[in-house]
Amino acid sequence: MKNGTIKNIRKEVLSDQWYTLNRYTYDYQKEDGSWETQKREAYDRGNGAAILLYHPVRKTVILTRQFRMPTYVNDNETGMMIEVCAGVLDDQDPVSCIKKEVLEETGFLVANVQKVFEAYMSPGAVTEVLHFFVAPIEDAMKIGKGGGATGETENIEVLELPMVHALKMIKEGLIRDAKTIMLLQYAAIQKLL
Repeated sequence: MKNGTIKNIRKEVLSDQWYTLNRYTYDYQKEDGSWETQKREAYDRGNGAAILLYHPVRKTVILTRQFRMPTYVNDNETGMMIEVCAGVLDDQDPVSCIKKEVLEETGFLVANVQKVFEAYMSPGAVTEVLHFFVAPIEDAMKIGKGGGATGETENIEVLELPMVHALKMIKEGLIRDAKTIMLLQYAAIQKLL
């Protein structure tokens, strides 16, 4: 670790199923100079990428709807979430990953994507850094039906919504996914549509 206030780091794998859950035990130096032993669990799912596709002529955005079990068990009655296209890097660079995910999930073949920022999505528990992109689309770029990759148990519905409607859906609680809210707000602030 680069932080001089942390030493004696020990890692224990608690689960290595879908992703990896590690427990870290370490000594942390407090502001008064004293040391204390701390334990934290960190879920390592790898880094990811997310993208907002937007149609500048129609002033619409392309979003997806799919079932998310973690939301279902945390009081989301249907488990369905409306989201931007996203995926885990899986040893790919962020640009290659997001282009592949866009084609699999939405059926659009995008050539140029613009990285706008990156962020830790849940730094208290998850190691993931998410790379955020935007890209304009046009009808000729739609070369497939989308819906997700075969064999990845994805059942993705592709949605095209007016940007003003998508922003209203945030206020109404119909869009509750953080990466989607962040990219929609970015698009609104930057006046992409």
